[in-house]
Amino acid sequence: MSNSRRGALIGAVSGLALLGMAAGVHAETLADAISLAYDSNPTLQSQRASLRALDETWFQARAGYRPTLSVTARGTYVETRIPTKGITETNTGVGLLSLNQPVYTGGRVASALSAAEADVLSGRESLRRTEAQVLAQVIQSYVDVRRDGEAYRIRQTNVDVLQHQLDESRARFEVGEITRTDVAQSEARYAAAVSLLNSAQATLEGSRAAYRAVVGQNPGDLEPEPSLQSLLPASVDQAYDLADQNNGQVRAAEYTEQASRARIAAARAEQMPSLSLQGQVGYTGTASPMNTDKYYRSINGVAVLTVPLFSGGQTISRVRAAVERNNADRMNVDIAKRSVRQSLSQAWSSLLAARSNIDATAQQVLAARIAAEGVHQEQRVGLRTTIDVLNAEQELRSAELAQVSANRDAYVATSTVLAQTGRLQAEYLTTISTRYDSSIHFKNLRTARGWVPWEEPVAIVDGMLDRGPKTLPMAPPPAGLAIPASPKK
Repeated sequence: MSNSRRGALIGAVSGLALLGMAAGVHAETLADAISLAYDSNPTLQSQRASLRALDETWFQARAGYRPTLSVTARGTYVETRIPTKGITETNTGVGLLSLNQPVYTGGRVASALSAAEADVLSGRESLRRTEAQVLAQVIQSYVDVRRDGEAYRIRQTNVDVLQHQLDESRARFEVGEITRTDVAQSEARYAAAVSLLNSAQATLEGSRAAYRAVVGQNPGDLEPEPSLQSLLPASVDQAYDLADQNNGQVRAAEYTEQASRARIAAARAEQMPSLSLQGQVGYTGTASPMNTDKYYRSINGVAVLTVPLFSGGQTISRVRAAVERNNADRMNVDIAKRSVRQSLSQAWSSLLAARSNIDATAQQVLAARIAAEGVHQEQRVGLRTTIDVLNAEQELRSAELAQVSANRDAYVATSTVLAQTGRLQAEYLTTISTRYDSSIHFKNLRTARGWVPWEEPVAIVDGMLDRGPKTLPMAPPPAGLAIPASPKK
């Protein structure tokens, strides 16, 4: 089979493969991809479920203000053998209803509630961070598919150009204008171009697989990615301020520190007295034969005041341990801020470098295209050799590939900066059909099954000295959406 026919066959097969992979696709724009991932990405779904489970820890802590009610039923049979009196049998049935209502826990429940609420707030920030990570993966996979698709097109164009050059070299060799060496050079460059085309196709298929993994569907003919410039801070200093205030990792660490601080108060509250009301209603009689008319009833109520006096040093040890855990969490806040600033600095530098590379590669492509056209013209009049033409074409393709990579790198660096500043959120990027509100499930727990109307006064008394977690302020969201919604089809 001739090289020309082999090249045509490769191009046809590659084209059919790409068309096959594009079949059955729904996400065509970046807005579509973000919406699909926001609704169905398993990483996001898992983190949301984990947050709902974390909400339940607050409900469990709140139960410390509520009464506990239990029923106990007991049947007893006793057989007594006395040598002189024979055998005596007795049986007893007892039913007991017990109620215990905490009145004052010394602040234990109030502190546990504050810690649980701070944990929930930290969990919400972790969800924001996970969302930013997923959206960053969506954006990267999107631009990777577009970059690799463009690289494939450039490689295919290179194969077509070198195929034409090879055919021309063979024709000129037949008439004696060039030597066999020139033909061999064209054949070598063509074979290398076919190899690079196959590698480009493999790379493209890998990027498509990564896109499918994060978005949930195969990519089709993706439209150009829109600008994210409206979300970017004006300067790196403003980016640092936004990161300190909005970054999910930093905010989660700060809420975790508040939770451990509340647990210090909870450990100290173990030294405080507690007060509870207890009541019991009991019925006692014979179990067999059961005659309820002969059962007697007992009712008692008692107020129990418990004052801890000595615990062998366990309580004070728990306080010291809680203090040290809080010290570690305070250090973790500083660690998180330093880590975020480092990542932000690297992403900002990468963004500036990529923008410079875009301008440089644009000039490089323009100059390489002019040079390639000039070399082709000079070859026709005998001023350039075949290797000059091949080198010029190679430089042009390299410049085009560099330009495509520069555009991709700039967009990914932009999304990384937005992630570190806390602005890579679906609600800031584009219209989301159903936005997930993590606070709804938490609010519904206040009146979930188990709620009693008198728990609020008990909570007020128990939490007189507890201020609860402090809600951290966030910088105002950017005006408008960065990515317009996909037009309805």
